[in-house]
Formats: sequence, C-alpha cells, structure tokens
Amino acid sequence: MTPKVEPAPAGEQPVQGEQPQDKTKKHGRKPAGEQPANGEQPATGEQPQTGKQPATGEQPANGVKPATGEQPANGNTAAPAQGENPVQGEAPADKNAAPILDSQKDAQRKGGGRKHGDQNGEQQNGGQNAQQGGDQGQKPAVAPVDQGPPPTDDKSAQQAIKPETLVPVTEEKGKRLDRAPDENIRDRRRPKGVDVLKEIGDRVIIQLGGQTIVQSNEGSRMNRGAKDVYYEDLSQGRTRETVQRDNGVQIVTIRNRYGDVIQRSRITPDGREYVLSYVDERDYQDEGDWRDPGDDLPPMRLTIPRRDYILDSEDVQSPDDYYTFLDQPPVERVQRLYSIDEVKRSARVRDIARRVDLDTLNFEFGSSSISDTEVQKLEGVASAMEKLLKKNPAETFLIEGHTDAVGTPEANLALSDRRAEAVAEALTNAFGIPPENLTTQGYGEQYLKVNTQAPNRENRRVAIRRITSLVAPVASNN
Repeated sequence: MTPKVEPAPAGEQPVQGEQPQDKTKKHGRKPAGEQPANGEQPATGEQPQTGKQPATGEQPANGVKPATGEQPANGNTAAPAQGENPVQGEAPADKNAAPILDSQKDAQRKGGGRKHGDQNGEQQNGGQNAQQGGDQGQKPAVAPVDQGPPPTDDKSAQQAIKPETLVPVTEEKGKRLDRAPDENIRDRRRPKGVDVLKEIGDRVIIQLGGQTIVQSNEGSRMNRGAKDVYYEDLSQGRTRETVQRDNGVQIVTIRNRYGDVIQRSRITPDGREYVLSYVDERDYQDEGDWRDPGDDLPPMRLTIPRRDYILDSEDVQSPDDYYTFLDQPPVERVQRLYSIDEVKRSARVRDIARRVDLDTLNFEFGSSSISDTEVQKLEGVASAMEKLLKKNPAETFLIEGHTDAVGTPEANLALSDRRAEAVAEALTNAFGIPPENLTTQGYGEQYLKVNTQAPNRENRRVAIRRITSLVAPVASNN
C-alpha cells in the first residue's frame, strides 16, 4: 500500500497506539554514597587550593586530572581567572537586551580571537551584550535577504521555500540487507576532508569544515522496543531503515552515503505518512568538504528582547510557559529546508529557532545520568511537547548538550552529547515523547552561556529548540 504523504492537520490527536509510557521508570539514579570514577574528586563542597585560579585542563588539588570533561561541582565557588568578573551566582543578563547568538560566538572563534573571548558568552563583564551584526568574524559579506515582517507562524516562515513535490518514503524499491550498515560509528563512511580526532567510548570526535563535532549512533534510542528493524540499499549509496513497532507504526529513515538523515517519516497503520524531516538532495551536497549552509545567509539581526528568544527554565512561572514559548515560529523566514545534520552543524541555521535553556536541570560531576528528582524537572517541557504533538505529530525537537570550559574540549563534547541523549531518553521513557520526534547533539564548551573559563553551573546545561520549520515542509503540506 502506498502511504498518503501529508502532515497532521491542526488539532489532530496523537497517533493511535502511541500512549505515554510508565512515568515512574528509573533513569540512572546514582546509589547513595557512590564515589566518582577514575579517581575524580567527589562533590564535597571543598574549596580549591588558596589562590589557585581554575583554567581549562587544570589539575584538581589531589593532582588527578578528571578524564570526563568537567571539574567537580565543588569548583563552582572558585575565584574567576584574572581579569574576569565573578559570574557564578550573579544576576542573569538583562532580559530586554539582545542575546549573543551562537553564530556570533562561532564568528569570534573562527576570526582568530580568544578561544573563549570577550564576545563568547551571553553574560559579559558589566552585563553588556555584544553588538548585533556580522563584524566579529571573517566570513565574506553576504547580501541582506529581504525578510519582510517576522513570521507569524510556521507556514509564513516558509513562504520563501518553493513547494516540494513529496514522494512517499517507501516508494523507491530497495535491496534488503543482512545487517545494519555502519552499525559501529567508528566504521562510518565520511566525506573527503574529515579527520577522525579521537574515540571516546561510543562517541567519535571529528574535524569537519573547520569545526570539531561529536558523532554518535542514535540507533539504540530510536530502535528500543521495536518489533522489527530492517535495512535496505537504495540508489546512490543511500540506505533506508524501517523500524516497526507493536502498535503498527513504522518509522522510516533514509540516510545518504555518509549516514546523514535526508528523510524521515512516521507511517501509521492506516497508511498516512507524516514527514518529520526532508531535504532536497539537490540542495544537500554530500561530495567533498562539508560546507556550512549558514554561509549563504547574512548575519542575523535579531530585534526582539532576549527573553523572547531564550526561555530560561528558572524564570518559568507556569508549565504553560514552555508551550507558549515553543509554539512560537522561527525568528526569521527560512530560505530552504535543511537536513537535521545541517541544523546540528550550523550555528547560523540553528539561530533561526528559539531556545529553551533547561538551566534548572543538574547533572552530577562527570555524569550523564539523571536522577528521578531531576527527571521530574522535565515534566513541564514534556507536557508542552505532548501538546504540540497533538496538533502536529511531525514536530522535531533538537536537544543540545553543553558543558563549562574546564577539561579537554574533546571530553566535553562527548560528555555533553551523552547528557543530551540522557534527556531524550528521559522524555521518551518517563513522558512518552516518541524518540523519532527528538534529535540530539552535544556542543561541549563551544557555546558558553556565561563568559568564564572557571567551573560554572549555568554553562553545564541542556537546551531545546523546536526545529520543525527548518527540516520539514510544513508550508507546502498544509
């Protein structure tokens, strides 16, 4: 049966059979009294040695350097490095001020400034934010795009996109494979110019297009509890994965030769296909060195206050605040559809979507486990996601992991990626958010929220963006 390709109309109910799972499921609670592994210092509240300034890669007082990417929580009260104002515990940035965008932090880094320079944090000395615009980096000038008025909904955000003629994800005939292609992330085929820098557990750190990226395999999260999973070879080196669930739902994902997701759909038992992500392969070039699609866009000139662009969970007064915020459209019009992997790798493209900072969610030092108490802090954002999925079952949410600047950059990338994955697991296992509606990526210390090299709780955070209008053709399908 050829599935009918269409999005969910407004107000549609959740897909039949996808009921929330048991909300009491445990999520890696650490036994009482358990000590950190690898000789790391436990979070005992002790102060660093008198007069010692924390810095990237600093040795703890006992001389043992943590291998997991961050200093223990007891470093939060450490004195800042010379020349920096104390930031831990200070008031957040002015909610009426313009935020510093991730693409601006990238431009500063690529422009040859300090690795974590004066522009590389949202809270600046004296509480001043950087000027908006593109004068921080060395990218070639891009002509401004006539954006017109800000989008009022996802459909108007995609007005500049040519309507897509969608082909059902199952239409192309494939050749059945005996095993999963590149099941081990280390064996994945990669484009020319990609260097594998390091393997950290089940994560691989690569150098791609001038940036350092962590890669992981989402299969264990996406396929858990599946009735059957099978793979097919398609033309041009692509592969198709089909996950069959007990309730009759199928999740079908097409990847290019390098494992990047170029199309993903949910097919319900009645044959309806919901397109979760789609990119025109003519726009998505996978040959040669990877090119940041954000380079085709002018510097973003954000005119709204910070509080309308970034929602800090510590400022949430009601669980409904999450829904109201996430339901808002992008802050500028989308020029074309992007693959999920393009969104993950391009700060400029990600900047188009608003951001929720789950800064009340706490992880133990060097750990990606979430205790039951911390899981309950996700209830508000999970309820918002559930409500949004009732309106449109094809929503996609990006979960970002971040760390502070203490520890090695590679270890921080792996740790942040595990934390993002842990939040996705918790949203699925405790609150029933379908895994295919969630995608994860760790960014380590690359996008500090507070501009400090010192240990900092606010920099150890997870963030969420609703990226549906960046990756799915909502305008042409409605």
